[in-house]
Amino acid sequence: MSKDQAPLLEMKNIKKDFFGNQVLVDINITLHAGEVLGLVGENGAGKSTLMKILFGMEEIRDTGGYGGDVLINGEKVNFQSPFDALAAGLGMVHQEFSLIPGFTAAENIVLNREPTKKSVVSEVFGQRLNILDRKKLNEEAVAAIDKMGVKIDDQMVISEMPVGHKQFTEIARELSNDKLKLLILDEPTAVLTEKEAIALLDSIKGMASRGIAVIFITHRLQEIMEVCNRIVVMRDGHVVQDVPSSETSIPEVTRWMVGRSVDNTAANAKKAVKDEGADKEIVMSIRKLWVDMPGETVRNVNLDVRKGEILGIGGLAGQGKLGIPNGIMGLYEAGGQVTFMGKNIPLNSPRRCLDSKLAFVSEDRRGVGLLLDETLGWNIAFPAMQINNKFLKKYLGGLVTWRDEEAIKNVTEYYIDLLQIKCTGHKQKARELSGGNQQKICLAKTFALEPEFLFVSEPTRGIDVGAKALVLEALRKFNHDSGVTVVMISSELEELRMICDRIAIVSGGRIAGIKPAAASSEEFGELMVSMVK
Repeated sequence: MSKDQAPLLEMKNIKKDFFGNQVLVDINITLHAGEVLGLVGENGAGKSTLMKILFGMEEIRDTGGYGGDVLINGEKVNFQSPFDALAAGLGMVHQEFSLIPGFTAAENIVLNREPTKKSVVSEVFGQRLNILDRKKLNEEAVAAIDKMGVKIDDQMVISEMPVGHKQFTEIARELSNDKLKLLILDEPTAVLTEKEAIALLDSIKGMASRGIAVIFITHRLQEIMEVCNRIVVMRDGHVVQDVPSSETSIPEVTRWMVGRSVDNTAANAKKAVKDEGADKEIVMSIRKLWVDMPGETVRNVNLDVRKGEILGIGGLAGQGKLGIPNGIMGLYEAGGQVTFMGKNIPLNSPRRCLDSKLAFVSEDRRGVGLLLDETLGWNIAFPAMQINNKFLKKYLGGLVTWRDEEAIKNVTEYYIDLLQIKCTGHKQKARELSGGNQQKICLAKTFALEPEFLFVSEPTRGIDVGAKALVLEALRKFNHDSGVTVVMISSELEELRMICDRIAIVSGGRIAGIKPAAASSEEFGELMVSMVK
């Protein structure tokens, strides 16, 4: 085969171990120009490690490199850094953001490719003193955003953006590279709702039609079936299937991923027996709530939450569902009135909320959820230590307190077992876990607070199909065993229907309606569009 006929990408017999733990075993993948390849597998299956090898990530070199060969257009490559990969026409949108918070979307999109123009000084002293061509920079950024078919504010500072818009900025940055011929997308739709995800899938199809190859990593298997030509399934560091998407089905792919049929009967059983309860005590009352959260519309939310229930909040992107918990818990400026167990909850005061036994699992696990460079034990125990004085030993009659290492170890190991967190132990750094396992740590640290009321936002974002059922069951068990009232915010309507007693739909910054979880998808769909302007 000539180099002109060679595949765009070949990965041959790829092997990788971390400190003796074999995480990839003889991986073989081929990809042609204009082809969309779906790469699926449970968290910890090896997908992200394989992509880090392809993209020349420092983590791979610092842990002994890898075995096997990577070929681009028939020529063997060994990228020493992501800059080498970028120069070769590869782009990657990571599961976690790599944006500069103080820069605008436009500045991030053209970062390291900024257009410049001559100045009086550079005419004399050379082009190194050229100045930034701000007009052209903005034009290039807007052109890249337009390729996605989704509008975001190119002049908004990243630190003020909602999570979904940060994701679009990451994708636009790669699309702005004219040399791009292979794009790796790691969970790009995990923070997007249906409308946004559809626009992104259309963009992927457009890229493929222009000859750009795409490796699409996601746990949303319906998206894989819609957009991918081929599906590669990984499990425990091996490729277990490589099949055209037209020749398989979602249930079959699920079985290959997890080695079993995923059963959600436990969560469904809860829904079947707990749709009653209209006479239950109102534990939280929300009146005329507004929230100033970029990308979210929360104008006039009125909502009552019953004691001991799991209430779902759903809706389309930007309509306000994410803004509600972020506003109540004090992460963004808010107004209105919130009462909990008959007492007024002061807004714009996160500590007062925590002291009132409210807790929040944010959708932005890396931004506000984890201490990435600390151990799992410290991540799980620290909030309870600070707020509830738990996991502490007292000395000298209470004059001196110090952390109780044994108690921290015990509680961490309990939640590692309960949530089946894949890790090397309680002393592992949070940064070293896969995205889905980081999400489980966020849940664990909140459970350790032993709150009376829990907001949990997008709890299954970035988690594979097998672990989703586990996390939903853990929330159900936490609600049932501890009597904790739970409000779950999710872009996945079917997940809300699996676990919740009632579901409130937010549209146009208000509650469009509340239905029992057993109501039809069509009824919820009508509410989602009923007030959108």
